[in-house]
Amino acid sequence: MYGFFNKNIKTMSVNKVILVGNVGKDPEVKHLENDLSFAKFPLATSERFKTKSGEKAERTEWHNVVVWRGLAKVVEDYVKKGTQLYIEGRIQTRKYQDKDGNDRYITEIVGDNLQMLGRKGADDNSSSDQAQQSVQDSGAAYESSPADEDLPF
Repeated sequence: MYGFFNKNIKTMSVNKVILVGNVGKDPEVKHLENDLSFAKFPLATSERFKTKSGEKAERTEWHNVVVWRGLAKVVEDYVKKGTQLYIEGRIQTRKYQDKDGNDRYITEIVGDNLQMLGRKGADDNSSSDQAQQSVQDSGAAYESSPADEDLPF
């Protein structure tokens, strides 16, 4: 038996994130050796609620998103500030050193699936269908991140 039904497994964990939000600024794309590339961008998710006094309020949370390989190419070609995205991935915290040698930590969403949302053709008339096909193609063909990379960006 697998998963929850295997009595020999002492612990089980899941690291799965699903976000729907808007890109906060144009993605930054880096091209590395061996045709390896990644894209990073902030994604805003908002929650609307009523306060105890009955007033409407909104809270926005910002997420650092990173995608690799084929998804980075799709992001480079089709995603810009304001694009609404559906992202699936995992939470990852990395440690790096800043220019002064201080240890810093960053928590990111490493995306392994994305879908562009919003009205078809709202931003650029004919590229919407092409982008959707590219996302589907690259999502199946590429892993989310290289196992041996630890890049401070």
